[in-house]
Amino acid sequence: MLSHSQNARISDAIPSARADHDGAQRLDSDMAVPPVQICNTSGGEPVSQLLNGATGMPERRINPVGRAATAGVPRETIGGLRLAVLDREQTADFMVEAVHPNRRVNRPLYLTSANGEVLSRCSTEPMTDRLFRAADLINADGQPLVMVSRLRSSMPLPERVATTDLFHDVACRAETLGLTFYLFGANEAENKAAIANVRRAYPTLKIVGHSHGYLRGDALRDKVDEINALAPDFLWVALGVPYEQAFVDEFMPRLGNVGVIKTSGGLFNFLSGSRPRAPRWMQVVGLEWAWRLWLEPRRLFWRYLTTNPHALYLLFHRTRSSSPKD
Repeated sequence: MLSHSQNARISDAIPSARADHDGAQRLDSDMAVPPVQICNTSGGEPVSQLLNGATGMPERRINPVGRAATAGVPRETIGGLRLAVLDREQTADFMVEAVHPNRRVNRPLYLTSANGEVLSRCSTEPMTDRLFRAADLINADGQPLVMVSRLRSSMPLPERVATTDLFHDVACRAETLGLTFYLFGANEAENKAAIANVRRAYPTLKIVGHSHGYLRGDALRDKVDEINALAPDFLWVALGVPYEQAFVDEFMPRLGNVGVIKTSGGLFNFLSGSRPRAPRWMQVVGLEWAWRLWLEPRRLFWRYLTTNPHALYLLFHRTRSSSPKD
């Protein structure tokens, strides 16, 4: 488990690459990470100050750029977070439209995803909550969120928008339109395997670069500058919650040439083939968490025991129809 001092920075928090990647700790959506004090590398201000101050990435409700870019997207408050009421196809279309030259803004558009664990953590970890609320758009990557929205919301979520599926929706469109990808995250072996499989599946997709996520300090800052110089239309960041959200918060000012940043959790583990998806019927009825628990009981049992009941409580007590002005 990673530890952080009061003045820790995201650029110093991501583990460096190791020769033995089997022994390296995975950074993905399954990883249970304690509350952290992550700071900006330029001035050392904590994220809580950056979100509420003049620098860094402000919360969406006080962020005119993000509000304007996503003004036409309907949202509902589900479990305490305002989520986009879009299906996968609509989300992929939105992402593609966002990188059109006439739609570009002076910074990347930032999309992230929420599941039951995220709802639970946002309600108990103020910094994680602020990082998620800074996103321009939050998708529902959890079938229970969809099911409860159908019971409690006047505008229910149409379907689960799993990043693992959304990636392929966007890749199909990007391949046709000549749009570019950069894949950042996971360890070196997982990253390379993911890239190889994506290139086999989408032979004409333009992948302008890729990198493992086990970088820190100057190496990480140099990599961010390299990504910006390559100017990908889509940057997929897979570092795990809350590292990938903190990465966006810290480095967005240095990524002005990027079109869309999508945080991706454990996406590369699925793209590489190292982790199998649950059977389709389990995904549909909201039991993919049970499949993952069956695969890795020692690692996930306590996490699910503590977050799932809390998430269910939040879904039934903090779901409401949202005003478009929220």
